Amino acid sequence: MDWLAHPRGAVLIALRILALGLSAMAGLGAFVLFLQFGQADGLQILDVVRAVLILISTLWLAWGAVQALIGLMTLPRAPRLEAGAPIKGATVVLVPVYNEDPVSTFSRVAAMDASLAATGESARIHFAILSDTRNEEIAAREALVFAHLVDERDGLGRFFYRRRINNIGKKAGNIEDFMTRSGAAYDYALILDADSLMEGETILQMIRRIEAEPTLGLLQTLPRVIRARSRFARAMQFSASFFSPVFARGLAMLQGRTGPFWGHNAIVRTRAFAESCGLPALRGTPPFGGHVMSHDYVEAALLARKGWLVRLDDDLEGSFEEGPENIVDHAKRDRRWCQGNLQHARIIGAPGLRGWSRFVFAQGIMAYIAPLFWLGFLAASVAAPLFVPPPDYFPEPYWPFPYFPPSEASKAIGLAIGIFGLLLVPKLLIAARAALLGHARDFGGSATAFASTVAELAFSSLTAPVLLAYATRSVFQVVLGRDGGWPTNNRGDGQLGLIEGFIASWWIVAIGASGLVLTYFLAPGLLFWLLPVGLPMLAAPWLISWSSKPTQSHLMRVPSETSLPPVVALHDRILTRWDNAFPAPDNARTEPASATGRSPAHA
Repeated sequence: MDWLAHPRGAVLIALRILALGLSAMAGLGAFVLFLQFGQADGLQILDVVRAVLILISTLWLAWGAVQALIGLMTLPRAPRLEAGAPIKGATVVLVPVYNEDPVSTFSRVAAMDASLAATGESARIHFAILSDTRNEEIAAREALVFAHLVDERDGLGRFFYRRRINNIGKKAGNIEDFMTRSGAAYDYALILDADSLMEGETILQMIRRIEAEPTLGLLQTLPRVIRARSRFARAMQFSASFFSPVFARGLAMLQGRTGPFWGHNAIVRTRAFAESCGLPALRGTPPFGGHVMSHDYVEAALLARKGWLVRLDDDLEGSFEEGPENIVDHAKRDRRWCQGNLQHARIIGAPGLRGWSRFVFAQGIMAYIAPLFWLGFLAASVAAPLFVPPPDYFPEPYWPFPYFPPSEASKAIGLAIGIFGLLLVPKLLIAARAALLGHARDFGGSATAFASTVAELAFSSLTAPVLLAYATRSVFQVVLGRDGGWPTNNRGDGQLGLIEGFIASWWIVAIGASGLVLTYFLAPGLLFWLLPVGLPMLAAPWLISWSSKPTQSHLMRVPSETSLPPVVALHDRILTRWDNAFPAPDNARTEPASATGRSPAHA
């Protein structure tokens, strides 16, 4: 692999030092600037506290911006492989399911198998559907539809179905059970989610890459979100297709041998995975004890600890997934990720882990506690006027002229511009680069891509306070010992009415209203600055409902909408045919589905 794609040794160390150094400089700059602002009316202890909170928050924002800048400076490069090299090892595609609609899920398997068959290299690739379904009616449909799948695809001896009696360990336990019982029959295992879809040529490319690198234990792709219908889902889909590849490029440059694993759309070397990735239950009870919830990060760290290479190849196309259609479903899935990431506080000190693996755990924890620092800063800012002594305009006795301290408002404005710049500039630069390199053509042209970028920035700014409120509540729930379990996601329409939006967010409205009222009485000068946070919270029910509705806007279109990927078109045809052959019960399409894995657009 070219060093520009995955730097090593001294180059990697220098790159990491540069990234951390730039982030630290941004954080320290914000810290100093805020202290200078606070000195205008006399430096108080609360000013120092706020400056520290700004330092931590800005450092975190800067780290994301630096990853984007690194991604902007390089392009993904494919490893040099022998063209058309035959597949040597045996591969199994693992599809864990849990109360899924079997027609939708198994038709994806049929589409991937048909895509593989078109390459002429499908003989040594098997599919295993690993069911943890607890609903007996769905289980009966799984058996029926699986028999149809085997018959239609002539899959006897290549397709397998197993339903566990006890679903200990959820998805991680499901995979472990297969590895323990049947893993030795295969050299490689491609791990998917129930909503995953991959081109046959992409699967072959992944197998060829892992065969070409004997030390490669896990190869992760960058999944693209498809089939989004609602305003919320299409914004996430555009972000995953337009922005995430650049951020992932930066991540790939910084990862070295300890890359990410997002739990799906990745191939593993079965021997390496079986030897390295056993996950015993943590001592104690959930949320911090019990089975490891965010198992993917831990499995990547365990592979790296054993000396295996874990790599993100962000140049691979043809890897797809689906996402939640509304804010509420997104928040439910994020609640599980929050508990899993905070649980890593029990694992970060495990013996033998590589330093970067520990850093990845710290990043995952910080991703969820960062809102607390912003919340603390806002609360301290509202309370600050209560602790400021009245101004002394005559500090010198008998001096006849009043002294007016110099205004430091320019520093506060500069600080605000800098912080917003860390959020906005990387995305604007991505749009500019897409126009220069011609990538914007796939997103409707340079003008449309730029307009879509602005629309996404506006949309994410509106929904950010609501999403941060859900994330903050999740952190408090975990810290207070509330186990969120392994909640299921809903696939399907996802539309929510205004009443449903209010039921899901009344507490956000109450917090937003209380915050604005307190600000008005305690720190009226801050009211204007807090409106971009408070008003979306007041409008949370409407935002949730409005963003869950479908849209046909020409903005935020992605390539998969204008030109269906071949495997997606295949799946559409098969699903239409199977839907007619297997009429679903009235509640089948709204049956809760298994929680999907994470991806950069969501993490």
